[in-house]
Amino acid sequence: MRRTPRSPLPPRDGVDATRIRLPAEGPWATVLEHLVERLPMLPADRIEAMLRAGEVVGEDGPVGPAAPFVSRASVWFHRDLPTEVPVPFGLDVLHRDEDLVVVDKPHFLATTPRGGHVAQTALVRLRRELGLPDLSPAHRLDRMTAGVVLFVVRPELRGAYQGLFQDRAVRKVYEAIAPHDPAVALPRTVRSRIVKERGVHAARELPGEPNSETRVELLERRGGLARYRLLPRTGRTHQLRVHLNSLGLPIVGDELYPVIAHRAPDDFTDPLRLLARSLEFTDPVSGRPRRFDSARALEWPSEAHPIR
Repeated sequence: MRRTPRSPLPPRDGVDATRIRLPAEGPWATVLEHLVERLPMLPADRIEAMLRAGEVVGEDGPVGPAAPFVSRASVWFHRDLPTEVPVPFGLDVLHRDEDLVVVDKPHFLATTPRGGHVAQTALVRLRRELGLPDLSPAHRLDRMTAGVVLFVVRPELRGAYQGLFQDRAVRKVYEAIAPHDPAVALPRTVRSRIVKERGVHAARELPGEPNSETRVELLERRGGLARYRLLPRTGRTHQLRVHLNSLGLPIVGDELYPVIAHRAPDDFTDPLRLLARSLEFTDPVSGRPRRFDSARALEWPSEAHPIR
């Protein structure tokens, strides 16, 4: 397996440089020609100015505007940050040591930069506030999901902690508020095949060998709603949201399941009632048992914010 090269550019204001790997072949004589075609969102004169200023860097140093196209080479640069609406909720640090930072993420804050969410992400906020430019996530939560997220301080330990999640060696407990249906017998284990296509917001359940599994337990009832404990054995995209929806119990505040609803960028009301309550695992470095619990509580809908 080819090792991904380390960026020669350090993070800028908490944001990693963008890496572009050049294709194996193509009609471009120079890196400039390829970047102009590859990055249509940037004007050609802006890309040329970045190259002239030494802002585009390869493994061997700055790449100039006349630099030849090299098959499978990598180049890095810092993108201009998008304009973002500030997320008006705090990011609480539950634990910090020389290896880990564990936080209690609020709803509406993405874990890592993606699309139009860059500075307003947990990773960038923590890098800036804690002065840890090499901080990286061991796993991710959806932007709309709140709760416990684990970050790794030292790059050399990243693989060990990420491997816990890849190997399903972490016991994850979630809670959700959704409709109550006495016809849905609980507890139960839901298994299905979930497919998430690139560029499509919602995931789908399709016929075939199951690739996802969630145990669903009832914790309490309030009127026509209930609070559930969710124990995922796998970690497919939107798995908990898809599985509860498939039971006819869509999570309160869900904008994707069962139907897509659009929200204004500055609308921070009616969050998805889904919380990563706890993470529990054996530390791969120290060998000690670890457990981290969220201090947050899911908000039951009110008349001001009825079920979406």
